[in-house]
Amino acid sequence: MSDILANEAARRSRWIPWVFVGGMALVVVVNAGLIFASISTFTGVTVGHSYDRGRTYNHVLDAAARQAALGWQGRVTLRDGVLDVQVVDRAGAPVAGQMTGLLLRPLQGTELPLVFRATGPGHFEAQAAPPLPGQWEARLRLTAAGGAVFDLRQRVQAP
Repeated sequence: MSDILANEAARRSRWIPWVFVGGMALVVVVNAGLIFASISTFTGVTVGHSYDRGRTYNHVLDAAARQAALGWQGRVTLRDGVLDVQVVDRAGAPVAGQMTGLLLRPLQGTELPLVFRATGPGHFEAQAAPPLPGQWEARLRLTAAGGAVFDLRQRVQAP
């Protein structure tokens, strides 16, 4: 009788090792999927010439200090194929000048040049139809009449 009970207990517990094997196989499959997704979507490049940029970081800090000293603020919106930019000074007055720039797709490095027209003091518009939906970065530069330069970078969402 004890032999029968032992055989039946062995048959019932035979599946237990397969649970561990199946669990490990599931972990391996999920990790392989995550590795594939991370390698296929990230270019690996965040800043070109990072070593040179690091050596000249004081220039980056000086440029940031000049931007902060201006006290200008910009607002960028992308709606219905039009990139709308408004720039005001510290007092809230519009800043007139010449606007240039582009839209950049951060992951793929796709650039879309923009041609701006002034629609009023401190207000600029450009036709922008990004070929792909998702997040784009507007990299803009406003050169005011007095020669002051305002660099504006802002992320926008394309439909």
